[in-house]
Amino acid sequence: MDNEIDIATLNQKIESASSFIDLIQIELNKVIIGQKHMTDCLIMALLTKGHILLEGVPGLAKTLSIKSLASAIQGSFSRIQFTPDLLPADIIGTMIFSPRSEEFQVRQGPIFANFILADEINRAPAKVQSALLEAMQERQVTIGNETYVLPNPFIVMATENPLEQEGTYPLPEAQVDRFMMKVIVDYPQKNELKYIIDLNLKEQFPTINAVANSEQILNAQKLVLDVYMDEKIRNYIIDINYATIQPDAYRLPQYKNMVRYGASPRASIYMALAAKAYAFIHRRGYVIPEDVRAIAFDVLRHRIGMTYEAEAENISSDQFIADILNVIEVP
Repeated sequence: MDNEIDIATLNQKIESASSFIDLIQIELNKVIIGQKHMTDCLIMALLTKGHILLEGVPGLAKTLSIKSLASAIQGSFSRIQFTPDLLPADIIGTMIFSPRSEEFQVRQGPIFANFILADEINRAPAKVQSALLEAMQERQVTIGNETYVLPNPFIVMATENPLEQEGTYPLPEAQVDRFMMKVIVDYPQKNELKYIIDLNLKEQFPTINAVANSEQILNAQKLVLDVYMDEKIRNYIIDINYATIQPDAYRLPQYKNMVRYGASPRASIYMALAAKAYAFIHRRGYVIPEDVRAIAFDVLRHRIGMTYEAEAENISSDQFIADILNVIEVP
């Protein structure tokens, strides 16, 4: 009975604290046609202090989405275009000598913003990728002898272009694992293209209004952690995660020689967090199995390495995840 009272109270708190999400989505819908899954994932990352890796061809509103989200919550926005000649100092900042004061002064880099768009992250060398990913993990950077804390909220959305492979430096598995989600951004529907054309041919492009602030975001982040998760749901997440490591133990012997490595423990943590955030944006104070299934692909797909044999047979990590979800009993 106590649990029922707690859940009812939590539902009321979430209903009140999540009202800004509808307002944000209304603002985003002014300029983004379709792509609801991508915008939902952005909001979930915002609520869980996570980062997102987007894969999709150019022109699918990836940049516009995060820029609009920054405007909707009165946040600062930086876009970093990754190129082969980029240096770590170009991202985090450096010490500049001032002739006037005759001393070195700190010049902060574009990483000091609430929302960072790391465009074509796989075009920069490993040392630059490491500088960004260290900032993502530690949420602070060191310039000279001083350590500077990055602003809160802080979210990095990195993009990869699947079409252009020349001149790229693929992200190592350990670094990709730091991204909470990898979202595949698909083409808009045929009927949505008409609205996209009409929107962009208007004399004045719609303006995004600030409808939320950092205080509301930070409060929501704390409340997401309070979303109730039953022991059965937790075990369900563990089973899904462990099935990526030992598929033959979960009635998937056909994948035994097709998986190089499975999902790390970080995947289980992010699945639990993402499922709580998914419940939160749907105004629930408790997680249900459908929440876990809804976020499983985005959290797991970049954490599973398929063998060359699997690639030769066109078996992707997404297909592997789908089969795992089909065989594991839903609580």
